[in-house]
Amino acid sequence: MQLNDRQNDILNWVRDQGFLAIDNLADHYRVSTQTIRKDINGLCEHGLARRVHGGISRSSSSQNLSFFARQTLNANAKQVIAKRAVADIPDGASLFMGIGTTVEFVAKELLGKPGLKVKTNNLNVAAILCADSDIDVQVSGGRLRHNDRDLVGQETTEFFERFRVDIGLIGAGGLETDYGMLDFQEEEANVTRSILANARHRILLCDSTKWGRPAMVKVGGFEQIDAFYTDNLPREQDLSLLRRPGLAIVETGAEDIS
Repeated sequence: MQLNDRQNDILNWVRDQGFLAIDNLADHYRVSTQTIRKDINGLCEHGLARRVHGGISRSSSSQNLSFFARQTLNANAKQVIAKRAVADIPDGASLFMGIGTTVEFVAKELLGKPGLKVKTNNLNVAAILCADSDIDVQVSGGRLRHNDRDLVGQETTEFFERFRVDIGLIGAGGLETDYGMLDFQEEEANVTRSILANARHRILLCDSTKWGRPAMVKVGGFEQIDAFYTDNLPREQDLSLLRRPGLAIVETGAEDIS
């Protein structure tokens, strides 16, 4: 699913206000209530907001989107982000690849790059990299999360702590200017923290829909990453904590994915 400009605007607005009425939205955008219902139905079907009587409200802070919704939401932007990030990964690098659908798009772009050594708890990443026998892949132990297709728990964090790799690639459940990276469950946050602590160069991969998502577990501030690849930064927020010396920010925008 690709959000149109009005859906992106509504999504940012409801995250700020908490509730938006259909009639007010129709008046604001000067369109019919039927058009607004179509827009918000798309948001709610993908778990980005919740239907309530007369309008929509924020999504839950304790539950992430479904795996399918995360895979399809803003997929073109994620593919472009992944392609741009992989262009900066040298041949022969050692990599941690963590949780997240954008990280999976990176795995697809890594196929054919020689000499890579990958450590991951992301089962979709491992499955994708099976297509290239020249990439050395090691999968962590841990508890399987069936709906997320990854492994978490103490065994998983200890797995990453055994290594010191060139690059750590991570996603996040949500982003906030004041608190940095957020996630929905403590176990997935612990995995990300372990990756950040044991990679020499730390790369965050997130599309713009992650800003303002109400994930409740703090992972770490932006000072813990070295590079941030995204499609677009939010223009209406104070990004002074993000724009710091030493942090490379790469905005891919609406580039062609061909």
